[in-house]
Amino acid sequence: MGSNIPDVIVDHKALFETMPIPRFLVCPSDEGGFTVQEINRRGLEYFNRKEDQIVGFHIAQLMDSENAHHFEQAFEVCLRQRVPVSIHALPSFPGGLRVYGFWINPLLDMSGKVVLLDVMAQPDSSDDSVLQRERDDAISLLTSIFDASNVGIIVTDRNRRIVRVNDSFVRVYGWLREQIVGEDFILLLSPDEQETATENYERYLKSSIRSSGEMKIMKKDGSIVNTLYTTATLELSQRRKFQVTTLMDITLRKQMEMSLRVAKDQADAANHAKSAFLANMSHELRTPLNAIIGFSEIMMNGTFGKLENPKYQEYIGDVHSSARHLLEIINEVLDMSKIEAGRVELDEHDVNLTEVIDSVIRMMASRAFSANISLDMKVPMDLPHIQGDPRLVRQILINLVSNAVKFCNIGGHILLSAELQRSGDIELVVEDNGVGIPKEKIAYALEPFGQIHDASIASRENIAGTGLGLPLAKAMIEMHGGYLTLKSEMGKGTIVTVTIPRHRVLRRPETAPAY
Repeated sequence: MGSNIPDVIVDHKALFETMPIPRFLVCPSDEGGFTVQEINRRGLEYFNRKEDQIVGFHIAQLMDSENAHHFEQAFEVCLRQRVPVSIHALPSFPGGLRVYGFWINPLLDMSGKVVLLDVMAQPDSSDDSVLQRERDDAISLLTSIFDASNVGIIVTDRNRRIVRVNDSFVRVYGWLREQIVGEDFILLLSPDEQETATENYERYLKSSIRSSGEMKIMKKDGSIVNTLYTTATLELSQRRKFQVTTLMDITLRKQMEMSLRVAKDQADAANHAKSAFLANMSHELRTPLNAIIGFSEIMMNGTFGKLENPKYQEYIGDVHSSARHLLEIINEVLDMSKIEAGRVELDEHDVNLTEVIDSVIRMMASRAFSANISLDMKVPMDLPHIQGDPRLVRQILINLVSNAVKFCNIGGHILLSAELQRSGDIELVVEDNGVGIPKEKIAYALEPFGQIHDASIASRENIAGTGLGLPLAKAMIEMHGGYLTLKSEMGKGTIVTVTIPRHRVLRRPETAPAY
């Protein structure tokens, strides 16, 4: 059980200032004088002076010599004996406030030295109307806050009996006051929470700790409401303890959370189903495509005799290149679906990056040459080896270079470079001076199937594919604990940087393994 009522921070300055009786602090000096250091509002009324006419003045400057002598004698006794002292009523001062007398309390420092004298008026017992009015105002204020609160509030005693509820609780939960006041608060809880709530109640009451959490409350009509509760222990006179609990209905929020959770589960299931479907379809399509590619190569090579008609030779070449292109697309879809489904595991070996980069350059050279694009590499002789999956590392670079060739203008230039950073990471960079990507579409380009459909570049005949090249490279390097960044500007080109983390960087061995 708990409370949403804000904690009341007791400020001694505010308490001092709002006391309904005169009170002031006196500082004794080494020379024997007594100076007023601080005074409250009622004290100003008692002396009938403004604050700047009292604070900093000796007590003898604030009253006639007889009264001043009376005060100073009491101050001396309190200072010398370090015990509280009281003095009887004095003649009334110009302010007209009536007091019975004054208590004088010594305030000591850590060494036991009196540093201040706390002077507090004793109210005239024959006129307690001021205190009564102050008390009535405080009770009225607290009652108004209790009833005006928009959250339900319950007050229970040490025996768990409900002693008070506010209007919001009655309005939200449907119980009438006469139905629950005097009853065990357990009747308001759902059956599955009653035992735990009973144990917690005893613990909170004994330890006086604050607590909060979720609780199911039963409304008068029998329906169950999810609530957020806070609870605090209130101790009154004669060691009477009460629990003050606030309840906020969060049923709608819980329903929204449940709906979001269901929607997320459905989306995850749909995504897994999609990945499984793509994987299965890709697998089924690869078999006939391999047959088409194989048979078209046999026909192109004239294994069982030449094709006499040149047009047939042209057509079979188109069939072969189209089949290989379709196989590349299917392989990309299959790889992405496997990665999304978490079915790809790294087959780690010692990888010679220099050899991998060289093989990619040789593999892509013919494609770049046919598009009249220069393709160069820049790799230091002492580039270290790494620990990783050679196939995936090669595929990352193939995808990036292929993408650069695809989006590079005729006569353009592509540079594949590698460098060991001071941090210990290795950076692989593919830079081109091609058409570039609009800045606002860079993030989209890194999403699966996120092709950039811009009119200025979509008309290029050599641009085709699934939009998986960059996302696949990004996913593959992230499997190695690295990351991929992309910088691009329309009309100026693109720079793709792949960072291999330093924990995968190895010392260069004397002989590189073959794979």
